[in-house]
Formats: sequence, C-alpha cells, structure tokens
Amino acid sequence: MRRSGQGPAAALVLVGLACQEVGASFAVMLFPHAGPLGIVMLRLVFSALLLLAIARPRLRGHSAAAWRSVVWFGVVLASMNGLFYLALERLPLGVTVTIEVLGPLTLSILTATGVARWLWVGLALTGVVALGAGGWDRLDALGVVFALGAAASWALYILASARAGREFPRLDGLALAMTVGAVISLPFGIAQAGAGLLRWEILALGAAVAVLSSTIPYALELMALRRLPASAFAIMMSLGPATASLAGFLLLGQHLSWLEIAGIGLVIAASIGAVRAASRRAAVEPVG
Repeated sequence: MRRSGQGPAAALVLVGLACQEVGASFAVMLFPHAGPLGIVMLRLVFSALLLLAIARPRLRGHSAAAWRSVVWFGVVLASMNGLFYLALERLPLGVTVTIEVLGPLTLSILTATGVARWLWVGLALTGVVALGAGGWDRLDALGVVFALGAAASWALYILASARAGREFPRLDGLALAMTVGAVISLPFGIAQAGAGLLRWEILALGAAVAVLSSTIPYALELMALRRLPASAFAIMMSLGPATASLAGFLLLGQHLSWLEIAGIGLVIAASIGAVRAASRRAAVEPVG
C-alpha cells in the first residue's frame, strides 16, 4: 500500500534538519559565554525536562538489563553531544557534521553487500580527503579527533537507541536516557560555564538550543516516519552536512572552498548509496 503525504513528510524532515543546524549555530554563538560543555549541559538538561514532561516514563517493572541499556544510551548521548560541540569549537559546522556522518555511514556500509559498497567507501574517503583541500594542517587536529569521536558515538547511538527502544515503550527510553546524559554532563558543564549559568539570557538561549536541536527535530522526524519509508527517511537525513554548511555560511559566516563543498557532496552521495544498498539487502533477506 502506497503511503500518502510523502511530499509534506519530506518537508517535515527538511524543516527538522534546518532547526537542528540553526540550533547548532546558536550554540556556537554561546560558546564564548558558557563554553561548549556548558552548552551541552544546558541542551541535555532542558531536553530531559521537556521529554520527562511529555513522556512521563514509568519507572517500575523494568529488568536490570533494561536499566543497563538506558544508562548506556545516556552515556552515549552525553559523549556524542559533548564531542560534537567540542569539535564545533574548532571546526566549521559543515565540516564537523560531514565528519560526524561517517559514523552512521560506516554502519550502512557494513550492512550492505556486494562490490557496490566499496564504491561508497571510495566516495566517502574521497570526500573526506577533499575536506582537507587546503591542507589537513589547516583543519584543527584536535577538532578532527573530536568530530571522529562524535562519529563513533553516533554509530553507537543508533545501536543503543534501538536496544533501549525494545526495552521501553514510546518515548520512555529516550526521556530516561536523556536524563542520564544530563546528569553526566552537569559537572563538566558547571565547571566550564561557571557564572555564565547565572545569567538569564544564557539560560534562555540554552533552552532555545535544546528546543531547536532536539525537541522540534525529533517531533518532526516521528511525524515524517509515519508517512515515509525508513529508507527514504534515512536518505533525507543524509543531507545533514549540506544543511549544516548552509547554516554555517548564513548564520556564522563560515565560508568553504569549492573543493570542500565537493567533498561534502561526495560524503552525502556515499551516504545515500549505502542507505539504498542496505535497504535492498533488508528487502531481500528472508524473514524468520
């Protein structure tokens, strides 16, 4: 049966991506006042409060294994956000998101079969090399390490999210994991932000970052997934580096060379190809 409303659903995904990157741009603007770890803490704390209010998760009746899965999910959330914002402090937004996409891209390639997957590997590697168009020494080495750590964390996020989703209904697992991540981020955020946390405007903007980067995109993604096939949704999410580059240019004045833009395009193409290959494999695998 063909799903209706795929055009509006695709628009929801694009709006969610735009909100996410606008939120990241706002976060970068706040770095001088609260530091990347301070902003991570504010994002996770406000996101956790919103999700707890919406989901009202049930705390009883879960096994020890279920609680271990949600704690691990929270650890991954904290590390993914922390490493991503630490990378943003040193690298352009588009470059950071492109490197981060290598995490889920690697997972997609691993689930694909045949010779074609090596094409996606080659495209991705070529794209990454192109990102260092002006010389890799031009990119902050520690920033690249942080971005690669965020990429690995994103791959772990996908696995941890699926595991927690099997153990907890609806948004319960995400709300509880976000709470765990917020608690983990508290000492690092307080230590870095210091007195900045006493300023109401910083708290208000931190809440805006949480809503733009987490709450709105997640809500729009859930709505879109009801109308879009999972493969089409994953392909659209691969456009993240493009929306990040545009947001970095418009909001932060971050200019990229044509070779860097080409590199981002190659990584996007590799992501789309790997997702399609993984979807085809899933479609032909026997059930049971």
